[in-house]
Amino acid sequence: MQAPAPLAGLGRIATSAAALLLDALLPPRCLGCGEAVDRQGGLCAACWVKLTFIAPPLCACCGLPFEYEAQEGALCGACLAAPPPFARARAVLAYDDGSRPLVLGFKHGDRIHAAKSYGVWLARAGKELLADADRLLPVPLHRGRLFRRRYNQAALLAQALSRHSGVPATPDLLQRHRSTPTQGGLDRQGRHRNVKGAFRLRPGQSAKDQVTGQRLVLIDDVMTTGATLAECTRVLLRAGAGRVDVLTLARVVQR
Repeated sequence: MQAPAPLAGLGRIATSAAALLLDALLPPRCLGCGEAVDRQGGLCAACWVKLTFIAPPLCACCGLPFEYEAQEGALCGACLAAPPPFARARAVLAYDDGSRPLVLGFKHGDRIHAAKSYGVWLARAGKELLADADRLLPVPLHRGRLFRRRYNQAALLAQALSRHSGVPATPDLLQRHRSTPTQGGLDRQGRHRNVKGAFRLRPGQSAKDQVTGQRLVLIDDVMTTGATLAECTRVLLRAGAGRVDVLTLARVVQR
């Protein structure tokens, strides 16, 4: 039911007033370098031009951007040789020198206020995945790492995306029940071995009911080799998921 026009007008005025108050108390700063910008959650021109947003043409499966024109539905060599368990993967940005400060600042630097803007970016990049999705699932952290970091960046992204897209997010459906060493420094095979068996569905019938036959979208900050996302996908498919897609803020682009 639509709100009466006078009430809707008051709501817009209140929202604008709140935004002005926030700008007065906390002047807008660039998400990348901290320089003053014209709106909350924005980027300065210098940081913006450093970013490489991923756009078609790209692999229909893993989302790797092609350097040449390709037919719709074309697959990259890696997906032709060894298709990943997830149906489709998409990312907002190439993970490079331009995007790395944003990702690391959000992941390790407590810049969690950026989640709202990243949710908008994810909704745009993942439009085709979200069109018929039933649920968003963030890649979980082990409880020990979550205690040390104090927040799960993937869960913040999923919640921000949920508010923007309307697709519900369920942050506790997947669990990382085995602590694993960091993936940094490991090759592709090492990364797959490192996360094998590290994830499980939350115990109980209610968790299985929320997965069976569902079209799920896994959310994470960065896809490097895809090992973690592939392992999470296998857990969900074994539990009866109808389809699993992947959406990340950034991805490593390997040619």
